[in-house]
Amino acid sequence: MILVTGGTGLVGAHLLYKLASNDEKVRAIYRNEPKLDNVKNVFSCYSRDYESIYDKIDWVKADILDVPSLTEALTSVDYVYHCAAFVSFEPNKYHLLRKTNIEGTANVVNLCCSHNIKKLCYVSSTAALGHSINNKPIDEDTVWNPEEDNSVYGITKYGAEMEVWRATQEGLNAVIVNPGVILGAGIWRYGSGSLFKKAAKGLKYFSCGTVGLVTVNDVVEIMTKLMKSNIVNQRFVLVAENWTYKQFLQTLSKSVGAKPPKKLASALLLKTGWKLDWLKTKLTGKRRVLTKHIVKSLSTEKNYDSNKVKEALKHSFEPIDSSITQIGAIFQKQA
Repeated sequence: MILVTGGTGLVGAHLLYKLASNDEKVRAIYRNEPKLDNVKNVFSCYSRDYESIYDKIDWVKADILDVPSLTEALTSVDYVYHCAAFVSFEPNKYHLLRKTNIEGTANVVNLCCSHNIKKLCYVSSTAALGHSINNKPIDEDTVWNPEEDNSVYGITKYGAEMEVWRATQEGLNAVIVNPGVILGAGIWRYGSGSLFKKAAKGLKYFSCGTVGLVTVNDVVEIMTKLMKSNIVNQRFVLVAENWTYKQFLQTLSKSVGAKPPKKLASALLLKTGWKLDWLKTKLTGKRRVLTKHIVKSLSTEKNYDSNKVKEALKHSFEPIDSSITQIGAIFQKQA
C-alpha cells in the first residue's frame, strides 16, 4: 500500500492519477471534502473516465498535525509520498508555516519510522537550497546559509528537510526532491495555475529576474522512479529549464490568448509595490500578494542544475515551451 499526503494539491493529485491509472494500491489523506474537487478536476484534464480512476483511491480523512488520524492512515502502508505543505511567503504566516511544514513533517517521518515504512519520498523546494556563490549554478551541494536573508517559506522547508535527514539516521530510507516552479493543469485558484488565470486577465509588467521551471509530469515521473530505485538518502534538484521572467510571462500570456507584458518593472516600482501591499494588509487584513522576498526572487538571476537526476535516472525533461502551451489550452477549455 502507498500513502500520499497532500493528495489534493497539484503534485499530489497528479501523483495519484499516475498511481491509480497504473492500478497501484494507493491511499490518500484529505482534510476537507471541497478540496477533493481539485483531484477530480486534475483527473478530468487527462481522462473522460476520471471518476473510475478516482474511485480506485482509498481516501482517509486525516491531518499531518493530528497524530492519531495520521497513525490510522499509515496502517498497512509500505511506501509514503509526503507532498503536503503550506506555501506562503508572508512573514506573518511564519508560525503556521513552521507548524505545518516542520512539525507536520516530523510527525510523518516519526510514524514512518515506527511503522517500518520501506521508503519515503519528500517533496521539498528549490526555496530550501542555498544561494548561488560567484554565479555558480545551484545544485544539491549548494550550502544553505542560515545567515542569509531567506524567505519564511524557504526556512521552514529547510527545517522540514532536517526532520527527514534526522529520520534517515534512525533507519528510514528516504529521498528528497527540490522542484522549481511546478507547472501543471487542473488547479487554477492558487499556485502556478493561478498564473495562467492572471495572464488571461492581462499582465502589464515583467521583472528582470529568472525562474527555474519544471512540469508536474516530470516531478511525478521522477518521484516514482526514485521510489522504485535503489537510491536512498539523497536529494535531487528538479528544474527542466531556467527562464527569464520576461520569457515566462510572455509565453504564459500567449498560451491563454492574451497580450504579453511589454514593460519592465523597475526596482523602485517593485519596492513601492511591496510596501503598499504591506500597508494594505495592515489596513484591511487581506493576505499579502507582494512581499519583500517575492520581489527579491522576481529580481534575482538564478541558475539551477539538474544534471544529477538526469544522470541517475537517465531522465529527459519535457520542454517547457510546449508544456506551457498545452496547459494554457487546458485552462482555456476549463475556464
